[in-house]
Amino acid sequence: MKKNVIVSLADSNYFDLLNELVDSIKRFKESSSLAICILDAGLNENQISILSTKVDEIKKAEWDIKVSALKVQGKEWLKSQVSRAFLPRYFPSYEKYLWIDCDAWVNDWNSVELYLKACENGKLGITQTLGPGYKIMSKVSWLFGRFAIIKSQNFKHAVSSKIGLKKARKLAFSPHINIGVFSLEKNSPCWEIWQKNLKTTLSSGKIFGSEGLAINMSVYIDNVETEFLPLKCNWIASNMLPKYDEYNNSFVEPYLPNYKIGIMHLAAGIWKDGKDMRIDKNIRVDLKTITNETVSKSLRFGQ
Repeated sequence: MKKNVIVSLADSNYFDLLNELVDSIKRFKESSSLAICILDAGLNENQISILSTKVDEIKKAEWDIKVSALKVQGKEWLKSQVSRAFLPRYFPSYEKYLWIDCDAWVNDWNSVELYLKACENGKLGITQTLGPGYKIMSKVSWLFGRFAIIKSQNFKHAVSSKIGLKKARKLAFSPHINIGVFSLEKNSPCWEIWQKNLKTTLSSGKIFGSEGLAINMSVYIDNVETEFLPLKCNWIASNMLPKYDEYNNSFVEPYLPNYKIGIMHLAAGIWKDGKDMRIDKNIRVDLKTITNETVSKSLRFGQ
């Protein structure tokens, strides 16, 4: 019986990305010791049939917290904003859970091992969107040259979710935590705290982003014990493009010592000429190489 599991979710529109994620995991021999489980948020029968030959379990995602039908009509994929906080309920036979968004893929197995190590003893293993080369962490609008209106991601979501100004201010300049990749043990107290905060954020705010706000609240307000992993473990390419190591045919961090990127995450999309690389496999972007040349590459797995 496999003790640990990688979980993801997709609808039919993101099936190709999900399938690439699964393939990126299974190419590593170490993956044989892990289960792969999928939450179905609108996959079609043919897609489920393809995945069934590759993964251990597929289950229908549910609305684990009741939300307004008006907010979710025709948007089954929004279940990802809720169901990831309830993974032990869906797949109860595992000890450790590593969630990876379907628009991400594994480039280096070491990051998988780090996430599984990070969540030991009930801790949350996760990555902040903060690293070398990040030039803007929060946006503000200046009034009369001296008064600032805060527009940080945490603060904006906190205010719209009506969690209270005191809590919103505490989150305002906290480094944002991306929930697209995280690890937790089955019996971690973080699940319950996260679910409590998620109920709060869902009650007033938008569904999209609610789970991220709830995990930021859990870390920065409820002080959930957290192991912060390096940016390469959840490299959000829309925030900063990687470099390409032409000698080893791999994506690396753009600054010395050019560590190999562990998990490439295409959150928010990589856009060119109005087209998103997550939808169009033919999209290429110009990347610098470690020898300062320029190459045109896709950031999709296997492209």
